[in-house]
Amino acid sequence: MSLLPVADALDRLLSAARPLQRTESVRLHGAAGRVLADDVAARLTQPPFDNSAMDGYAVRHADIAEIGSVLRVAGLSSAGNAFDGTAGPGEAVRIFTGAPLPAFADTVILQEDTERLEDNRIRTTFLTPKGRHIRPRGQDFTAGEVVLKAGQVLDAGRLTVAAAMNHPNLSVYARPRVAILATGDELVPPGETPGASQIIASNSFGVAAIAREAGAEVIDLGIVRDDKQAILDAVRRALQMDIDVLVTLGGASVGDFDLVQPVLGEAGMALDFWRIAMRPGKPLMVGRLGDIQVVGLPGNPVSSLVCSYLYLEPLVRKLARLPAMNRVRQAAAAVPLKQNDRRQDYIRARLQRSPEGGLCVTPFEKQDSSMMKIFAESDGLLIRPPHAPAEEPGALCDVLVLREPTA
Repeated sequence: MSLLPVADALDRLLSAARPLQRTESVRLHGAAGRVLADDVAARLTQPPFDNSAMDGYAVRHADIAEIGSVLRVAGLSSAGNAFDGTAGPGEAVRIFTGAPLPAFADTVILQEDTERLEDNRIRTTFLTPKGRHIRPRGQDFTAGEVVLKAGQVLDAGRLTVAAAMNHPNLSVYARPRVAILATGDELVPPGETPGASQIIASNSFGVAAIAREAGAEVIDLGIVRDDKQAILDAVRRALQMDIDVLVTLGGASVGDFDLVQPVLGEAGMALDFWRIAMRPGKPLMVGRLGDIQVVGLPGNPVSSLVCSYLYLEPLVRKLARLPAMNRVRQAAAAVPLKQNDRRQDYIRARLQRSPEGGLCVTPFEKQDSSMMKIFAESDGLLIRPPHAPAEEPGALCDVLVLREPTA
């Protein structure tokens, strides 16, 4: 089987993915980042009454037609406490921002445009136009008005207006359920003491973080040993969990102990593609178990993380109905770059800002796919296309940004 180009692999993965139809009702505090399943209409009118946009005095405009007009203050209106008295011609009501506008008033004059006199009177020092500094009833929205649309991602502004429309709960699309299964006799969980031939299992934590940040609900299926029946039993348990994506870690290559692909085939997986023209991450495997998307990630930690950013993140976001995230930007090479071979390279690198504000990229010297420390220090992945020529410093390259550079 020939190596599949990265772009073709991603296109085949996403073209087979269908956004989830499941919905659920969630409280507002848990709705940030979720996608609305239904239009949301206002349950009331906002503001519910004419109110003042500023601190000042509610007046009849006819009473302040000239600078130096003198008015008696007949009472006060504050937020939550409306003026309930009467005010005749030549009288004003002290009013604060958000307070209901008294029925007689048609203008609010700012407090700084007046001077206080004795005997609870004020004198105007500025000609305020009629109707100024008043928020009319329904200026924001009216009862029954559709303000939010299905398919919108709930951010701070949309959550705020949903609350103002008197909605304590919202109908949203369900998060994709992603199950992660690690395989390997050599793996033990963090916190345990590894044997002489064992290592700590680390991949699942980074992969899970990427999936969660992309909008998934993650289920950790733990670690299974390199045994066909054990792997098959774990896969069958996963299929009973109402999952949308099964992610396997390791065991998808061609070694004697790489059992994941044949076991998944026995469980009914239809293999879509396997082995990608990329480095690291060549042994990526993609298939389907009925309606469940299967993504078999390589066992090397860096390979699994690179593939998660390239394939798992966009898959989850599509299933979750979230907009695609474009992490790729251009950066200037800070060092000479070697000619590349037939595979697309993703090279761990540091990113910095140039004095002009552009990005500069410096690859790490060591790029072994088992070296996690370098990945943790990387701000991005320098992308070297297949057969890319050698480049001099300053050449513009594509970079997959992992985190924004601090300087």
